[in-house]
Amino acid sequence: MEARQWVPGLRPAEAGEFTRRAFAHGKLSLTEVEGLADLIHAETEAQRRQALRQLDGELGQLCGGWAETLTKALAHVEAYIDFGEDDNLEEGILEQGVLAWGSRLGTPAFQPLEAPSLPPLFLSCTADSQVRELEVALDTHLRDARRGQRLRSGAHVVVTGPPNAGKSSLVNLLSRKPVSIVSPEPGTTRDVLETPVDLAGFPALLSDTAGLREGQGPVEQEGVRRARERLEQADLILAVLDASDLASPSSCNFLDTVVTPAVARSPNGNSQRLLLVLNKSDLLPPGGPDLSPELPPHLLLSCLTGEGLDGLLEALRKELAIVCGNPSTGPPLLTRARHQHHLQGCLDALGRYKQATDVALAAEALRVARGHLARLHGGGGTEEILDIIFRDFCVGK
Repeated sequence: MEARQWVPGLRPAEAGEFTRRAFAHGKLSLTEVEGLADLIHAETEAQRRQALRQLDGELGQLCGGWAETLTKALAHVEAYIDFGEDDNLEEGILEQGVLAWGSRLGTPAFQPLEAPSLPPLFLSCTADSQVRELEVALDTHLRDARRGQRLRSGAHVVVTGPPNAGKSSLVNLLSRKPVSIVSPEPGTTRDVLETPVDLAGFPALLSDTAGLREGQGPVEQEGVRRARERLEQADLILAVLDASDLASPSSCNFLDTVVTPAVARSPNGNSQRLLLVLNKSDLLPPGGPDLSPELPPHLLLSCLTGEGLDGLLEALRKELAIVCGNPSTGPPLLTRARHQHHLQGCLDALGRYKQATDVALAAEALRVARGHLARLHGGGGTEEILDIIFRDFCVGK
């Protein structure tokens, strides 16, 4: 084969080189770069929508707005440190954003800078309210139950139930390929089989587990132990029962030990949710199953004929939208552990700021908080603080 001829002075671009240049020249923020990478690797519609929102800069703009709030608060505090003893500050500047009240006892006074320490600091209405609002916003995003990370990497969906309920058949039906061996012999699945799937537009890691019963040997006992371990890690449980054999001891025991406790936890905001699927509906008499009135809400399905699959997929879509979040609405989600780390660091620094007994310590806490946000979206610098000081305070007329 003839060797490829390159134009003199030119070379092939390295992987990600153009994106890195765009970031270095301020064309893309760090979160937008991450959004582009997520878009390239998106495999489901929900992942694509989330990646497009991040690529459009929604998360970066949100963090940039928070950083601007902290930059202004820090500028006010540092202006007071640097120029508080001078007469160059305009009258009323401190009331606009720095120390309006110095004592918890209610004495309205500014503490002298030469004092070795100050009482717990209280900012005036403007800065204090902004910092408090920022704390609430950060706490809200940190309590999103890692939905953005689940949407990016896939929710963990575990299929469980007693032996021979049709768990492997359901896994094969949802994944549209023969992942698991299907056999009328109970206890065929003895290990956890996992496969990534697209469930109603959401990414999921689907796990087929051993039937929950007292193991007949050491291998099956280990499989049951692993199955119970996966249940503890699941974001969504697909509990499968044989609709034609609901009165069996294994079905009743599964309902009492797995289904009922999980259903009781879900309405209380627990991140682990459950869907009860009654499989083998094709074996039921024409009048339908003889169901107990105490049976939790459920879905009828036949893995053999496919009847009830559309209803199951719709129920999965609703449950996964809760677990992963809706990528089309609401505030932008945190998609990486790095995002969560920096937001938590920012929130911790704001907590130290509120407890600071010295102006310099308060300024340092704000600086650390702002640094975490800057590192999150890849921007920020000390020059911004100076710009605001000279723009807002008319220092040295």
